[in-house]
Amino acid sequence: MKQSESIISVVNVSHAFGDKTVLKDVNLEVSKGEFVTILGPSGCGKTTLMRIIGGFQKTKLGKVAIQGQDMTTTPPHLRPVNTVFQRYALFPHLNVFNNIAFGLRLKKLPKTEIEKKVKLVLKMVSMTDYEERDVDSLSGGQQQRIAIARAIVNEPQVLLLDEPLENA
Repeated sequence: MKQSESIISVVNVSHAFGDKTVLKDVNLEVSKGEFVTILGPSGCGKTTLMRIIGGFQKTKLGKVAIQGQDMTTTPPHLRPVNTVFQRYALFPHLNVFNNIAFGLRLKKLPKTEIEKKVKLVLKMVSMTDYEERDVDSLSGGQQQRIAIARAIVNEPQVLLLDEPLENA
């Protein structure tokens, strides 16, 4: 496969925690529009691989490219990637609307565009009547849908989901 066709390219990535190797010489090519599921037992390195692709975990061995550009040492906030973590990472001091709008506000989008985009993703995750709710008042499945909405509202090139249906 040509590199220009790949949205994600992981080449010879290895990673260990102390003397415990969790990834050994991993290679992965993902094409644009492709949906990939990584399955395996607990502790086999699935989350570690996602964290390396997202830039949250550094690796000393191997390379990660996104859209043909080496991202191995690029920090997470500069990658065209959004991640939905197992633990949601919602901001408890912000309501549903403001949690979803957070990244759009960082991009300094106009207020009307932010409102339009947030309402659209709330509809996508069937949470249209929840925009003023406190995130701590939501069930685990509802919190997960808000985390997914927050990730997709920014229209990332790559969306990483770590056990996205665990609480749905």
